[in-house]
Formats: sequence, C-alpha cells, structure tokens
Amino acid sequence: MRALVTGSNGFVGTHLINHLLAQPGLEVIGVDLAARPGAACPTYAVDLNDPDLVAAAVRDLRPDVVFHLAAQAAVQVSWADRGRTVVNNVLSQLYLIEALLAAGLKPRLLVVGSADEYGLVKSDELPVKEDNPLRPNSPYAVSKIGQDMLAYQYFLTHGLPVLRVRPFNHLGPGQSDLFVAGSFARQIAEIEGGRRELVLRVGNLDARRDFTDVRDVVRAYWLLAQKGTPGEVYNIGSGRSLAVSSLLERLLALSPAKIDVQVDPARLRLSDIPDLVCDFSKIEAEVGWRPTIPLERTLRDLLDYWRSRIGAGGG
Repeated sequence: MRALVTGSNGFVGTHLINHLLAQPGLEVIGVDLAARPGAACPTYAVDLNDPDLVAAAVRDLRPDVVFHLAAQAAVQVSWADRGRTVVNNVLSQLYLIEALLAAGLKPRLLVVGSADEYGLVKSDELPVKEDNPLRPNSPYAVSKIGQDMLAYQYFLTHGLPVLRVRPFNHLGPGQSDLFVAGSFARQIAEIEGGRRELVLRVGNLDARRDFTDVRDVVRAYWLLAQKGTPGEVYNIGSGRSLAVSSLLERLLALSPAKIDVQVDPARLRLSDIPDLVCDFSKIEAEVGWRPTIPLERTLRDLLDYWRSRIGAGGG
C-alpha cells in the first residue's frame, strides 16, 4: 500500500510521515515544493499549482491513499495576501483531484480543513459539532471552506472516497513561530540564549482555544484514512478550551528566565473568536480516537525544539 503526503516538509507533514513509517506494509512518499535532504521518506519536488507537474507525479506514483496537507496555513499571512491564499489552497487541491481521476485512480483522500471554517461561533454553540454553521472570518477560513466543499463535491459527483477533517489548534515540536505557541516558544528560547531583550511580545491573550498535540492529530488522520466514512467530515481536538494567557503561563513556567510580557498591536488579528472548543465525539465513536498526550509534555517538547534551533544558530 502506498501513501502520498502533500506538504510533507511542513510541521504536520513531518509528524504524519513519521507516524506512517511506523505502520507495517506501508510505503510512504512525500510531495513538497522542494525535496528536503535527509527526509525520512522519498520526497518529490512538485508545485501543486502546476497542473501538468501534478498530473505527471500522480501518474508515476499511483497512490492508494493520499493525505492532502499542502496549503498556506497561517491566518495572519492570509490577511497580508488574501488572493494568493484562496487561489493556492483551492486550486492546488483541484489539480490534485483532477490528476487522480485522469489517472484512473480513486484513492482514499484525506483533505485537511480547519476549525477556522466555523469562524464566529456563538457561545451557546459550544462545544462545536460538525454540523455547526460556517461563518468564516478570515481569508484563510474561506480558503479552507473552499477545499472542504470541493472535496465533498467530488465525493458526490465522482464517488471519490474523501475524508474531510477540521482540526482545532494543534502544536508540538517543529511548529513555526507564525502560530501562537510557536511564537511564544521561540521568543522564550531567544531570551534564554541572550538573543533578545527580556520582553516577550504577544497578541490577544484573552482568546480561548482548543489545543491538541500534533502527534495525536496525525494519529487521527491515519485512523480516519483506514476506517472513516467517505464523504463525512470530522472534528479533531481535545474537547477543552484554554485561554492563550494560560498557555503562555505554562510555557513561562518551563523557563528560568525572568521575562516581561507586552502586548504588540501588530500581533492582534483584524477579527478574533472569543472561545472555540471541539466536540470530537463523532471521530471517537467511529474510529476510537481520543487525544492522549498531556499538554505539559507538548509544551516542553515545543520549547526544547526551539531551544535546540536557537542554540544551533537556527533562525
């Protein structure tokens, strides 16, 4: 059985590949914009926005299961480049699906959406179920709804066995500083390493989010790829919300440094959601998944990752 992972060099892609490689009888191949030296599996350089390159790769690789992770995944970046975010995320998936069908293939295709699709969730709608209304409040959220609905359309019209997932916030070692926990961890590591003043700059600390370890998330992806119901959508999260301020406090408690915290207006979003918490009862009932990794371990591993990068001179 051959598994294809798009966005294989990314934060989640790297963890997913490590998880897949531990599965017996599974050949794993990555696709990203560039082949990465020392990657855990063979990686092919393919620009998913080039339909001819995508078609050629699919014809050569002929996967049995596809995990489509490749996307512009940062909300803040989507505000800076709205058009590119929407076009990149939707068109790349369209080209991938069309290439699979043109090659006569109908692999199980897991499409990664986002909890951001729910957007402005009302307090009486918490925890969020899969049938909650979608009220996108960022270009990124719109792009993810586009991917979600495009996948569903091909399930309905072509019988493509798609699995749609809406993961809530996930974090862990390897996460970029474009995301809140990664930003906190990098700044702490830089302060510990004497690379910045004893000030950690933050955005909105009052927002509450549902945080899950990325290693639990990729385990959910594999379980769904095997046992999920084609055409269905699944939430993935911890089932509890935590204030961003509490997340920061837990990270600061892992550091011996005395750090001042200051709000940076540039880090505040144009629109934000006060609270977001996942109802993961559907995936638990259908494939037996629930998160297992404690948040304390996740944060420690994330901070140690950034300490190793900063200590090694990484930017």
